[in-house]
Formats: sequence, structure tokens, C-alpha cells
Amino acid sequence: MTSLGRVLIIAGSDSGGGAGIQADIKTVTALGGYAATAITAVTVQNTLGVSAVHPIPAEVVEAQGRAVLDDIGADAIKTGMLGDLAVVEAVARLLDSARGVPAVIDPVMIAKGGAALLSPAATGAVRALLIPRAALLTPNAPEAQVLTGETVATADDLRRAGEALLMAGARAVLMKGGHVPGKRVIDLLLTPDGETVFEAERQDTRHTHGTGCTLASACATGLAQGLSLTEAVARAWAYVQEAIARAPGLGAGHGPLDHGWPLRGKA
Repeated sequence: MTSLGRVLIIAGSDSGGGAGIQADIKTVTALGGYAATAITAVTVQNTLGVSAVHPIPAEVVEAQGRAVLDDIGADAIKTGMLGDLAVVEAVARLLDSARGVPAVIDPVMIAKGGAALLSPAATGAVRALLIPRAALLTPNAPEAQVLTGETVATADDLRRAGEALLMAGARAVLMKGGHVPGKRVIDLLLTPDGETVFEAERQDTRHTHGTGCTLASACATGLAQGLSLTEAVARAWAYVQEAIARAPGLGAGHGPLDHGWPLRGKA
């Protein structure tokens, strides 16, 4: 029997509900956890893209996180869209104040529609401040390419970039292969002890908005509930695959997943 699992999510709001804080809360809830939040930005977006971003001041982001940690507490922390340097620095302080709580760092840089969600100045801070604090880092191929400076276009590239990110201080790295061409999607979980491969037939669908947010939040929920890293990632990976398959088909662009499918059973 897993524990409830308290997850503090530090990320931006998606008005369309498919990614960001909304996807995170849905995911944590569907997997039986408890979601609390520190919102970093309010975005104006739908399945067609992001049309505006309103940042939340870093001191307010930090105050939200401290309010949660000082009262409710957390069994895991998940970060998503952070936006700028000051917020990255605030998140590093929050993580340091919650030592022993595993942090799942999703280095969100670009929205599905192409909008930039992390300033250039903040990218170096993610590399210097957050990667060494990550119990699990969950970059996709473009993000890994920015963080390592290496080309990431094949499964072998994923592995090399993941190893470089381990060397940069992450305790584990889940390299997401959705951007790597091929009939099958291959994700690699890399730790100092070895590698676990997650592989499935690529689903032919445009409804993949928020997959990265969802996967990272699902991993954080598993860790918060006391699962081992491999168990947490395996459950998260299966959850996301099913959520994509059950996508409700909303919107004219990159539509959302069906985050709530476990609440309705597998039928």
C-alpha cells in the first residue's frame, strides 16, 4: 500500500489545461497523491500555442513554496516552467530548505508550439543550480542539447547526453526520446548504476500537449509515495502512454491527454 504522497509543484499555469500546473495537479491526483503548488507564471495558451506570458515575481514564487513546505510539507518536489534567472535561484533556495526531499527537475525551455519558456540567462542557472540538486532530471532531446551542447538526434545521442548530465551532478536522468525520429519511442533512465530502457510503438496522434509535464509529475508522485526510482518511472511511463492513447481529441492543435483515466478504470 503506497502512502498518499505530497508533491509540491513549482511551474507555470496553462489556461488550456493540457500542460503546466493544471496537468501536474491532474496527474498527481489521478495517481493518488496530494498536489500543492507554487505558480511561476500565468500563460495565455490553448492547443494552438502560447500567446502571452505573465511572470510571477520570484519573491512570490518563493513565498508560495515556503508556505507549503512550512505547513503541509512535501514528499517530493517537481519543477517545470521557471521562466527567468531570479525564479531559478529562488527554486534552488527552496530545494536547499527541503533537504532530503527528492526533486524531479523538468527543464522546460520551449512550449509545444515553439514559444520560449526559459530566458537565456536562466539556462546557465538551471545547469549550475538545479541539475546538481536533481534526484531525477527529465529533459527531452532539444533540452538536453541546450544543456550539454551536444547534438541529440539518435538513441545513442540520448545516452551520451544523459551520461554528460549525470556527470554534471544529476543523481538520475530520464532522457525522453519523443523528438528522436523513428517508429518506436525510446526513453532511457540513466543512473550511476546502469540504464533502464522504456520503449513503445510511436502513437500517431497530434494530441501530445503536456506529455513532459505529465511524465515528470507522475515520476514525482511515485517517489513521494515511496516507490523506488525505477518503479516510479515505470509506472509514470505506462500512465502517460495510456493517457496519450485515451486523449479526448480537444482543440484544433496539439491537444491534451486524458489525465484522469485511472479514476475511471482501465475499461
